[in-house]
Amino acid sequence: MSEALLRVENVSKSFGGVIANHAISIEVPDGAIVGLIGPNGSGKTTLFNSIVGYHPIDEGSIRFRGREISKLLVPQIARQGLLRTFQQTRIYGQMTCVQNMLISMPQRSSSLSAMFGGFPEGAMDKVDALLEFVGLYSKRTLFAGDLSFGQQKLLEFAMALMNEPKLLLLDEPTAGINPTLINGLIDRLKKANEEFGITLLVIEHNMRVIMNLAEHLYCLAHGEMLASGTPVEVQDDERVIAAYLGAH
Repeated sequence: MSEALLRVENVSKSFGGVIANHAISIEVPDGAIVGLIGPNGSGKTTLFNSIVGYHPIDEGSIRFRGREISKLLVPQIARQGLLRTFQQTRIYGQMTCVQNMLISMPQRSSSLSAMFGGFPEGAMDKVDALLEFVGLYSKRTLFAGDLSFGQQKLLEFAMALMNEPKLLLLDEPTAGINPTLINGLIDRLKKANEEFGITLLVIEHNMRVIMNLAEHLYCLAHGEMLASGTPVEVQDDERVIAAYLGAH
């Protein structure tokens, strides 16, 4: 087993009197694809938000590439090579796909007058290659807001790849995507892992997807760790069946 790229140890997070995560521990090996499942409200997205710095944790430790990151801000964590996508896409609907890709690049100027200037040599080649990779090259000049929701999620995925993350957290990447396109997305996620060397931590409700994608699963329920193991082990766990899979 590879060395842990991300190590979350005994992380707890509450909002007022509501315990969202309680003593959660997970490990994501370098180069792996790890899945995170559980019923709605189980604390999956809260854990993602804690990992990338959207809110401080109450207790525990989050280490990325051997460094404690639980006290860092979102931009500081992103610069370490750790990014996430969202259930609801965060794209700029009144900008073209190409423009969305360009402004997602790291180390770009924050000046509005320089927003579309001063990009490194080869930036457009990279944009074109990644839009081709996610199947959006033919729509590169369209406004992002005119894409289907599934295509917007593919664009957000391509925007994340522009930053060459070491670890990418994907929050329900197949939600809203036409079922006929899901197999293609699974293939792209695997290629991003194998060819680009990007480690993936994936929240996913589609069990067919996560069973075909992940090599290790964690299952949360009521803010606590319910089970972990190989996809087959977790799928066959009676606690998981009772709390989650039995409702599907």
